[in-house]
Amino acid sequence: MQDFYDCGIHKVQDYIDKNYGKNITADKMAEIAGFSRFHFSRIFKAVLNESPMQYVNRIRLEHSLFLLSHRKDMNMTDVALELGFSDSAVFTRAFKKYFNISPSMYRKQKSTNCKEDYFISTYNEPDKTKKWTENTLSGAQSVRLERISEFEVVYVRHTGDYVSLARSYRKLMNTLFTEAKKQGLLKPGENHFIAIYHDNPEFGTKNQFRTSLCLTIPSDCRSKETEQLGKMEIEGGLYMIGHFEINANQFEDAWDYMYQQWIIAKKHMPRNSYPFEVYLNNPNDEKDHLIKVDIYVPLEE
Repeated sequence: MQDFYDCGIHKVQDYIDKNYGKNITADKMAEIAGFSRFHFSRIFKAVLNESPMQYVNRIRLEHSLFLLSHRKDMNMTDVALELGFSDSAVFTRAFKKYFNISPSMYRKQKSTNCKEDYFISTYNEPDKTKKWTENTLSGAQSVRLERISEFEVVYVRHTGDYVSLARSYRKLMNTLFTEAKKQGLLKPGENHFIAIYHDNPEFGTKNQFRTSLCLTIPSDCRSKETEQLGKMEIEGGLYMIGHFEINANQFEDAWDYMYQQWIIAKKHMPRNSYPFEVYLNNPNDEKDHLIKVDIYVPLEE
């Protein structure tokens, strides 16, 4: 029964991720989840420990930190409207109440240290003391710009910090592949395994980080959502794609290499959307056990 409730809430989370800048109502969220509107709010809070509108507000405000830090071309009214607030005054009150600092003061503080804002390691807190004059990556690496089309995946989701993700990883993977196999979605050479990080660790709250473990769907297959398996679209557009062949303990370096050596150095602007990893091999099949992975970072056009 828990899977049934989780599945409905995950659908609502996906809907909010794509529509947080619009007017989101409790009735619409209840419809997306497939729950009665009379019970939806209580179910949502029981699963996520936040009311639906508290959750929407938090997601909007966490996105505002990105915009305030990296989008200097947007004034307070632009940021407020982009995030679905009615005006800058409403946004400012909500921001100050949540973060105990005004958005203008936050932007001023961040502007004095803008380079560090880009140190976004997916697996750990940013390491501010690392000397990036040294190349810590010894494996094969290449970086390219590519425009991709939207595509569909099936997924299982974890909510919590990356330590708890590691503890749950084997069980999550077993669920993902078992459910995909039941639907005939597994085809040799046609599936890619993807890890999606929905929350920016620079701005988010650790115990609320969402990670989706996904499989791409072969073009001649049709998937369906179940209580254990979700379905969503990965946003198309321009991406910076880094290819790495690394050990398991080098992921942090790979992510920071992407941001420090390519996004900052080449003056690219990250798009306000989630990055992801595409795994290209089973390291157990490799003589050197290296992991071949492509890291996708969405960019503004």
